[in-house]
Amino acid sequence: RNHERRPGARRQSALHGAAQGEIRRLERDHPEGTATPQGRATRGGSRRGRRHRARTPAANHAPGHVHGARGSRDWLTEAAKLGAPAHSTLLDVVEIRPPADVASALALGDTEVAVLRHQILSIDGEPVEQVKSYYPLSVARDTAITAKRKIKGGTPTLLGQLGFPPRLSVDRVSARVPTQEQYQALNLPSDLPVLRTLRVVYSDDERPVEATVMVKAGHLYELQYEFTPA
Repeated sequence: RNHERRPGARRQSALHGAAQGEIRRLERDHPEGTATPQGRATRGGSRRGRRHRARTPAANHAPGHVHGARGSRDWLTEAAKLGAPAHSTLLDVVEIRPPADVASALALGDTEVAVLRHQILSIDGEPVEQVKSYYPLSVARDTAITAKRKIKGGTPTLLGQLGFPPRLSVDRVSARVPTQEQYQALNLPSDLPVLRTLRVVYSDDERPVEATVMVKAGHLYELQYEFTPA
């Protein structure tokens, strides 16, 4: 089966209104390939997050670091600079049919399932981001990805060891009304929109090997991007 190919640089540039060149996301690292949140939400209100220092994935373009993840230790170290304890909780690992956009991004067939790794990121004891990472069975079967435990070094390192080195990640960001699951998982104070990021990671030959859905409270966060002129 031919794997779904991402848009070429020229088409991608036109679609997103960006000049040709590298689009570098400025967010901190977090475990297993997602981004560290800036603040937190509570059921009774919200606390404004401290402005974080920008980090560019361009500095992490070594194999296994292309999408800015180096495992939980780096995420915890960076979060500790905010002055509050932080940790990630792996809630579940299961084979499941992904949402339609994830299935399409991973080039899955109509009935194919993927391995889901579901975790919650917390700062100072409060949940701040829901993370759901999906992997094709052709990539994850009989590997540590299917085990319900944290992956030493993070999934970028493991993917590289399995012969699927991350080469590129593409983010699609949207604001959405939270689902009941997201409302409860993040202790949202009301039905405010959430920021949803779908991040697709490509390996050699533009093969999609990971798709992660990250959800955080929309009123507490901003996303900052740099565009390098052609």
